Amino acid sequence: MIIPECRLSFLAVNVFKQLLVRRAQPVLTSKIMKKDIILCGVGGQGILSIATIIGEAATKAGLNLKQAEVHGMSQRGGDVQSHLRLSDAEIYSDLIAEGSADMIISMEPMESLRYLPYLAADGKIVTSNKPFVNIPNYPEMADVTAALESLPSVAMDIEEVAKNAGNARGANMVLLGMAARYLQILTPDQLCDAIRTIFARKGEAIVEANIKAFQAGYGE
Repeated sequence: MIIPECRLSFLAVNVFKQLLVRRAQPVLTSKIMKKDIILCGVGGQGILSIATIIGEAATKAGLNLKQAEVHGMSQRGGDVQSHLRLSDAEIYSDLIAEGSADMIISMEPMESLRYLPYLAADGKIVTSNKPFVNIPNYPEMADVTAALESLPSVAMDIEEVAKNAGNARGANMVLLGMAARYLQILTPDQLCDAIRTIFARKGEAIVEANIKAFQAGYGE
C-alpha cells in the first residue's frame, strides 16, 4: 500500500528513527511538576471540552496554565489540535516544542500519529482506536494500529465504552478518564469536580452522565 505523504508523513521511517534516537537519550529529572499535552481529533468530537475541563481543574488547583489557539477547522469533520501546558512553575510559551510533549490525547487514532514528532521520549499516547474516516485516502486501519502498538500508547473503543456507560455522546469523557491515569499533575477527583463545574448549567443528569463516562474510561 502506498501511504499518501501529505497525510501520513508521521509513518515515514525517518520519524520512527528520530523517535528511537530520542528514546536512547537519558531523560533529565526535574522537581518541577508539569504536563505538556497535545490535544487532537476531528471537529465535533468534543476535544475542546476536554481542554476546558483540564484547564478548569488546573486553575482550581492553583497551577499555571497556557493554551495555544486551536489550529485546524473546528467545525464538524475538520482536524483540530491544541497545545495545553500545565505547571507549578512559570510557563513562558503557550506552544509545545517538538519532542517535549508528555502526552498526546486524541479522539482519533490517525490524528494521534500526525503529532508524533511532538512526543517526548518518555511520553504517552492516549487515543481512541476507532477511526473517523473523512478523507478518501485514509490509511488501512491495520497500518495505523501497528504504528500505535510500536509506541507507548493506550487505545480503546471509547464510543463503545460510552454507550455501555449509558452516555452515547460521552466518548470524550471516556477519553479524559483514560488520560487521567497518566496525568499525575491532576487527580481524578479534581477532574470530576471540573466536570461538575463545566456542565452544571446543563443540569444534574448531564453532569452525572459525564462523570459516569469519565469513570468508565478511568476504569472505576
